[in-house]
Amino acid sequence: MFKFKKKDSEFFDLFVESANYFYKGALMMDEVMLDYSKATDKVKEIMDLEHEADRINDAIIDKLNLTFITPIDREDIYALANGLDDGVDYLQGTLQRIVMYRTGKAMTGAVSLTKLLIEATEEIIRAFSLLKDIRKNQAQILDATHKIAQLESEGDRVYRHEVAYLFDKEKDPIELIKWKDILEKLEDTLDHCEKLSDMIRGVVMKYA
Repeated sequence: MFKFKKKDSEFFDLFVESANYFYKGALMMDEVMLDYSKATDKVKEIMDLEHEADRINDAIIDKLNLTFITPIDREDIYALANGLDDGVDYLQGTLQRIVMYRTGKAMTGAVSLTKLLIEATEEIIRAFSLLKDIRKNQAQILDATHKIAQLESEGDRVYRHEVAYLFDKEKDPIELIKWKDILEKLEDTLDHCEKLSDMIRGVVMKYA
């Protein structure tokens, strides 16, 4: 039976730290959605956050290069680390668009998608926090990944509804283009959350 040793826990601690940066980025997005006047400051903050996320990713990769026996497959560690780091990049890009487009007050659907992102990143943190003992925590990890999939499905529904609303009600083509792009980026980030959860599910299948 596969067992994780205590000395192997650093990879998982770093995963959780990286997942927390993804969650913090979602919270920053939510602040901007609720108060556009914070947008410029939050772009600066998320750039700092992205640098911290890169630092954690580099630490994981450095440890991977120096570790002969890893607690899970090297390919899985590499993919999970980069997936978490990419999540922050998605959020940074979306916030930068909000500032560049001078969007002003957010449309309701964008707020809803951001709330779903907060929930999804909370579940990502939960799943990674449980990976230290996959066999013991299998059911809880899979529950977290299932919830992420549900949140992504709800995000698809919100996205389709809001895009339909834009084409039906928005008379200004520039505004339509701006918000369609931002909605797409938010939905892409939710898709990315589900991809991360699929990777986690794959690890559980290997080691539970």
